[in-house]
Amino acid sequence: MKLKAYLSVLLSIAVLGSASAKKGGNIKFVEYDLPNGLHVILHEDHSTPIVAVSVMYHVGSKNEDPQRTGFAHFFEHLLFEGSENIGRGEFMKMVQSAGGQLNANTSQDRTFYYEVLPSNQLELALWMESERMLQAKIDETGVETQRKVVKEEKKQRYDNTPYGQLLNVVYENAYTTHPYRWSPIGKEQYIDQAKISEFMEFYKTFYVPNNATLSIGGDLDIKEAKAFIEKYFGSIPKGTKAVPRPTEVEPAQTEEKRVEFYDNVQLPAVIVAYHTPKMGTKDWYALQLLTQMLSQGQSSRFQKELVDKQQKGLAVGAFMIPNEDPGVAFMYGITNAGVEPSDLEASMLAEIEKVKTANISDDEYQKLMNQAENDFVSQNQRVVGIVENLATYHTYFGDANLINTELENYTSITKEDLKRVANKYLTKNNRLVVYYLPKSEQKKG
Repeated sequence: MKLKAYLSVLLSIAVLGSASAKKGGNIKFVEYDLPNGLHVILHEDHSTPIVAVSVMYHVGSKNEDPQRTGFAHFFEHLLFEGSENIGRGEFMKMVQSAGGQLNANTSQDRTFYYEVLPSNQLELALWMESERMLQAKIDETGVETQRKVVKEEKKQRYDNTPYGQLLNVVYENAYTTHPYRWSPIGKEQYIDQAKISEFMEFYKTFYVPNNATLSIGGDLDIKEAKAFIEKYFGSIPKGTKAVPRPTEVEPAQTEEKRVEFYDNVQLPAVIVAYHTPKMGTKDWYALQLLTQMLSQGQSSRFQKELVDKQQKGLAVGAFMIPNEDPGVAFMYGITNAGVEPSDLEASMLAEIEKVKTANISDDEYQKLMNQAENDFVSQNQRVVGIVENLATYHTYFGDANLINTELENYTSITKEDLKRVANKYLTKNNRLVVYYLPKSEQKKG
């Protein structure tokens, strides 16, 4: 087998499997802080000769100036431009030449970078991430290049994708005060207006060791990894600026909001969104299970009633995005041909009312618990999933060990809890209803 093909197989195995997760045992790790404030988490697993190296920066779109939205997502791209010691455009080439994979993503709350490499390339990944943290290349050439890239991404993923504006429309209308009211993609005009000095200020404020978690998992030796980390990250100075955190609290919604939004779609969609409590609370876990009960799988309530039986919906679903601050529960349906949005909405609300009034059967509850356990275990069957979850639990909650205990937060939810949170949060005064309509239906003038 050729070397590249062999490395590809190893990477696939590493992405798919972790010995500790498969066995259902606790995921072991060590964690510590460097003097500069960088939090380090190390998970040793020799099941495959692969390591995953990740850095999570505690910065997302909610940390942005309202007149400069899109900065965090822009930086996700900009920090692949290179550094003082890595040539422009070489970041990806270097990892791929070493037989690895890399990527990054940005949410409203954090930015996450990672590489998956053969374990003998651990030092390379650490050096490259330290370069990104200490001396990233931020100049006119890189900024102009990434301005074009981000604009094209916005066109492809949001503007030219059916229902691509769904999340944006919900967040813009569900929030009035909190910075969740804009999405990570932001507004391109703000990126165009920003000066190099503003980008440098953002970089020096947020991309510092005391605002980051370095999480590594896989075929590593803890002692050797610590030595490499000290070598490459120990001398990076602590950030000198206070890391700003939003203090705005979204006021309680007191009456139903209704919005019509027109886009290039063929069939109308209905979105019903409810404000939810902070992630990590008991009610949040109960609502997460509730959305799962409504929409996960072919035997879910929305699927059986709205699609199979009534045939009002072509596609239906419900989900919650795990935001750090109080978020939103989304419930949506795309109408079948000839079905009015109001008819689909009525059926969706009727299913929600059933949860509030009727008892959940033992069989349905047990299925829900089984799904929750399967989903939880599946997240930790990938080495990248493990390092990301360790970093997320530390960043949001200061407790990386939630990777071993959080399942209990789901399994402790009772049938009575599901009914209780449905009645508490899935109320008319707490909901936003969006009719996502074809532009052809928009009245002129």
